[in-house]
Parts: sequence; structure tokens; C-alpha cells
Amino acid sequence: MGDDTPVRRGRRLPTRGELRDWRVFTETSEALRAELAARLHNETGLSPSDYRVLLALSEAEGERLRSSELADAVGWERSRLSHHLKRMERRGLIRREDCAADSRGAEIVLEKEGATAFHGATVPHLTAVRELFVDALTPEQIAAAGEIARALAAHLDARTP
Repeated sequence: MGDDTPVRRGRRLPTRGELRDWRVFTETSEALRAELAARLHNETGLSPSDYRVLLALSEAEGERLRSSELADAVGWERSRLSHHLKRMERRGLIRREDCAADSRGAEIVLEKEGATAFHGATVPHLTAVRELFVDALTPEQIAAAGEIARALAAHLDARTP
């Protein structure tokens, strides 16, 4: 351990340099996410959550998923998804249908208005991703960012019970 590595109760804490890097990583990630969200909303009227749900449904066979499958696809708890789907349903973006295979479940179906909103948002969203992320980095940095994100995801997945 280096000189600036604090230890508390037998645990190694981050060094000052590691904390500095962590802070710039989290603050920049949040600023990037906020800017992407603002652009998406201003240009299309969709929130990032709307876009994420519409993306999952647009990629699903028949543009429909069971609620539990959709929750897994977007990485949300079912209660959060349920509340968000109510708002999307009121706006005509999706509809709920009883599941033909299982009377206990519901399927979430992409409505025509939702598909239109999603397709209309795709080019502005991808343009913002290019301007704010891709254009700011070299191809090597983009590859490194992907590698870092995959390593973090694998680490988090390994810790999930």
C-alpha cells in the first residue's frame, strides 16, 4: 500500500488519486447523462426512461414483452416500471394486454404512436451521442471506455445475489 492509502477497520480505502479519478468519472458521467436527457426531451418530448422502454419494445418480437421481461430488459424494479408504464399508457405510447399464455401476466405492447415517437427520437438521440461522446474521444478511448464499462458491469453482476 502507498503512503496515501488510508486503512479503516482492516479495509483499504481509495487513495487521493483514486478518489480524484472516481470523482471526475462520476461527475462527468452525470453531466453527460443530464445533457443527453435534456436534448432528448427538448428535441423529442421523450424522457430517457421513455426511450429505454420504447427501445426494448421495438427490439422485441412482435413489439411486445411481458412486464417481467420488460423490467429485466430495462433493469428496473417492477414497481418503478409499473408507475412509468401508467404514464406512457396515458400518453398513448404503449398499451397493456392480458397475456394469452398466462392469465396472471400482462404484456406491454408498443402502440403506433409509441413507435412513431421512438423512430422520431432515434436520429436526434444518436446525433447527440455522437457529438457528446464519440466526437470527444479517440477510437482507442472509446474502446477503453467500453472495456471499463464491461468490467464494472461484470463486477457488479458478480456481487448481485
